[in-house]
Parts: sequence; structure tokens; C-alpha cells
Amino acid sequence: MPFVISLLVLAGMIFALIDIITRDQSLVKHMPKTVWLFVVILLPFLGTVLWFAIGREYPQREVRRAPQFAPWASEPPAAPTRTPDARSTEQQLADLEREIAEERLRAELARRRRELGDPA
Repeated sequence: MPFVISLLVLAGMIFALIDIITRDQSLVKHMPKTVWLFVVILLPFLGTVLWFAIGREYPQREVRRAPQFAPWASEPPAAPTRTPDARSTEQQLADLEREIAEERLRAELARRRRELGDPA
């Protein structure tokens, strides 16, 4: 049993050393990389635990939460509701054609006013 524990400590130390060496200096907290290397080598178990607990910079996870003071924070967000259009497709197309004809008439009226020189 002590042999297994020693192997686990050795494997953890090697994993920590590889992690320290491959990690960029900007991702190491509290001490320089070389100091962390010495700590892990000289104190294998304690150094490994300290490295993964306080020395390593973990990536930030983005957590989206509603503010705690918001009244809707305890309720799940409601799905957006669409009001169904009661008109048939034919009625919608007829309305669209009327709008197009109305726009054409307005354009024709504006063109005739420009021809006559009427500022209104």
C-alpha cells in the first residue's frame, strides 16, 4: 500500500511539473515559475497540492445570472409570444397589393406636382 501512495505522489508531481513548465508565465499566480518548480520538486505532495490550489490560473467561466435584487430573478424567462394573424394568406396578399397600389399613386402624384411646379 505505501508503494501505491508513493507512485500516486510521484505521478502527481510529474503532472504538476509538466503543467508548470508548459504554462505561460502570465498564467502563474503568486510566485515565478522557477520557484514553483523548486517547491514541487522539494516538497512533492505539498507542492503539487499548493500548485493546483493557488498557483495555477484557471480560465474564467462566463456565468450569466440575473441580478439578485431583480423581481424576476427567481422566475425562468418567459418565451416570447407571437400574436397569430387571424387573416388568411389571400387577405394578407390583397392588403399588400393595396399598399403597393397606394404607394404607386403617391409617387405619381408627387411626380405630377414636380412637373407643375407646385411646392405642396
